[in-house]
Amino acid sequence: MNNATLVNQTSAESGFEYYTPPVWTAAARELMGAIDLDPASNAIANEIVKADHYFTQADDGLKQQWHGRVWMNHPFHRGEAPCISNHSKCKKKACKERGYHITEAIPGNADWINKLIGEYQSGRVTEAVCITFCNSSEGWFLPLLEFPQLFPHGRVHYIGKDGQRVKGCTKGSVITYIGTRTAAFAKAFGHLGTVKVPYKERNNG
Repeated sequence: MNNATLVNQTSAESGFEYYTPPVWTAAARELMGAIDLDPASNAIANEIVKADHYFTQADDGLKQQWHGRVWMNHPFHRGEAPCISNHSKCKKKACKERGYHITEAIPGNADWINKLIGEYQSGRVTEAVCITFCNSSEGWFLPLLEFPQLFPHGRVHYIGKDGQRVKGCTKGSVITYIGTRTAAFAKAFGHLGTVKVPYKERNNG
């Protein structure tokens, strides 16, 4: 799997992690005042995010309760079911590409997005900002359309573990704000792109 494929399809493969450029996390902190939780992170990423608390891969953020003001740049992945127990009969193309089989499911974008929205609806998350690819035709993306979004001016070029910009990103990204302070979101992020909000028809009856 070449670098462009890795950047555009997944950041969940072993050894590949892509961090958000500081300009985006700085805007999120300006908007929310601080970041209480990053549910998919590590010590290196948190040097940029500066969250008060974060969950690592070992913590499995999807199994935890989230709280407060959240920033999320989750592992981008379409999701994958575990391989059949008899690996010799596994026909998954992904296994041939990575050179090994998996015994546990790999969470997908939908798992992370649905978790974030669910935690917000529960009241545990007070507001959140998440960054994803702008895959508007994908089912996992559709719930995000219910919230204000910023479409950046140009592509977001993520950062590798070596601190350098990762080459090969051919997709645009979008920043979604999950909260009620739309004007504040526009003020904090508007200089970085174009803000779009959902159209809600007024009931004049």
